[in-house]
Amino acid sequence: MKAHTSPYGQRLLRGQVPSYERLQAQLAGDGSDPHDQPRSLHCGWGRLLIGHTYPDAATLATALQSEQPGERDIALYVAAPQQVLAQAPQQLFLDPSDTLRLWFSDYRPAQRVFRGFRIRRAQSSSDWQAINALYLARGMLPVDPALLTPRHQGGPVYWLAEDEDSSAVIGSVMGLNHHKAFDDPEHGSSLWCLAVDPQCTRPGVGEVLVRHLIEHFMSRGLSCLDLSVLHDNRLAKRLYAKLGFRTLPTFAIKRKNGINQPLFLGPSPETGLNPYARIIVEEAYRRGIDVQVDDAEAGLFTLSLGGRRVRCRESLTDLTTALSMTLCQDKSLTHKVLKNAGLQLPAQQLAGNADDNLAFLEEHGAVVVKPLDGEQGQGVAVNLTNLEDINQAIDTARRFDSRVLLESFHEGLDLRIVVIGFEVVAAAIRHPAQIVGDGQHAIGALIEAHSRRRQAATGGESRIPLDDETQRTLHAAGVDYDTVLPAGQRLVVRRTANLHTGGCLEDVTERLHPALADAAIRAARALDIPVVGLDLMVSAADQPAHVFIEANERVGLANHDPQPTAERFIDLLFPHSRSLA
Repeated sequence: MKAHTSPYGQRLLRGQVPSYERLQAQLAGDGSDPHDQPRSLHCGWGRLLIGHTYPDAATLATALQSEQPGERDIALYVAAPQQVLAQAPQQLFLDPSDTLRLWFSDYRPAQRVFRGFRIRRAQSSSDWQAINALYLARGMLPVDPALLTPRHQGGPVYWLAEDEDSSAVIGSVMGLNHHKAFDDPEHGSSLWCLAVDPQCTRPGVGEVLVRHLIEHFMSRGLSCLDLSVLHDNRLAKRLYAKLGFRTLPTFAIKRKNGINQPLFLGPSPETGLNPYARIIVEEAYRRGIDVQVDDAEAGLFTLSLGGRRVRCRESLTDLTTALSMTLCQDKSLTHKVLKNAGLQLPAQQLAGNADDNLAFLEEHGAVVVKPLDGEQGQGVAVNLTNLEDINQAIDTARRFDSRVLLESFHEGLDLRIVVIGFEVVAAAIRHPAQIVGDGQHAIGALIEAHSRRRQAATGGESRIPLDDETQRTLHAAGVDYDTVLPAGQRLVVRRTANLHTGGCLEDVTERLHPALADAAIRAARALDIPVVGLDLMVSAADQPAHVFIEANERVGLANHDPQPTAERFIDLLFPHSRSLA
């Protein structure tokens, strides 16, 4: 064992965890007052209860059961978890996360410098709003700064990573000084709430936040940093192993509540489904709805509750008629139906001979080419301004459908609106894939690196294809795959914004203009479809100007956090299951 490890730390690392009474005596031997009050610190989302400062298991169990609604309390360093669970087995559970520790004597500084962002403390109300938007996007609880234990009483400090170009908050982490918080005889510290924006294009944000916290606490004379990580979070564990963290044989206990439900219910059955099917199946499983996976690769499954049975292919269900499905799949029919409903649409015609295509181009100035029946942005090329590019795009689109459409191109933002049960559930601006130069790596390498990050963030569903459309976009910007961009320069590498081709989503549900929401509902009713994703080009999410582009009968419900897309979908299929949610 390390020479700097105290006797208690040595026994803890060997797994020789003492009883509460012996632990109290040990703490007293390390200079602590055995009569100190139990210590809990509020982190803005719940309390951290320091297990070994509680006199007995019953007191700690009682404290955990006083958790406030909407918060999440965590009891740390619990010496004898079985004794605490025995006090309230129906209310408490053993957290399956692993606790890791880095002794600062094992720490080695970074060999690589990550640029393009800065680390600073959260200070203003706008900082907290940005951090909470990030946490909600990652499915985490927001922070109420008014509840934080003050720093002079040992309370936590939140740090954020801020993009140097846009000033956007792209990451955050919380640190706790254990010496100040509870007179820790180990002179330790801990890391909590590490989160990085899933749409972030800057590499290394998570690693830099962790290193910043390590070096901050090292400068304060502390000895180690602890953290808790889900046992199956392989990516995070890989980072922590790289930094020198080792497993610490200690335990944490939480209260059974809606927030912690996935932890004490356990994972849903391994299905092999893609993220768009899995998000639905997991919500059904959570409500006690029976799930039968019929074809995982195709995204087919059957949901049953009571006497009701619904077959699904991702978000496409028995509730969608064959006619409604056809109206969405055939983009020329979609155009006619929505136009007859009085909605605003681009000009459209089938690709024909060279003279017809040239006449359409001259009339509209810029053209979109797409297969008549296609999905996931495949075969779509936008903002084409010469006949040669149009003919090449038509040839590409014919790989997906022999029938190809020409549409007038409209400048603006790509807006996806999800309508379920003829109500708007989510709206998101879809941004095209983009990279940020570092002054060292070629554009091709940056695209590959960004694709790996997008794949990790979307379960393998998003990747930038190195195809004609990407190359056309690069050439229009005067660059190629071998070009090295200056550090900090952003470059859009696709004109289409589909998630599958590397695009990312920005939730705009709360600021969606009422005219856009009304138009989406009118479109869903015109198509007579209960679940649909509608794509529009808009000037801004909070402005009424728009044109409809297409309708998607099998809309992806994933990646719309924090909006409850899967919940509203199951509500539609099984309305009586709401009481189980």
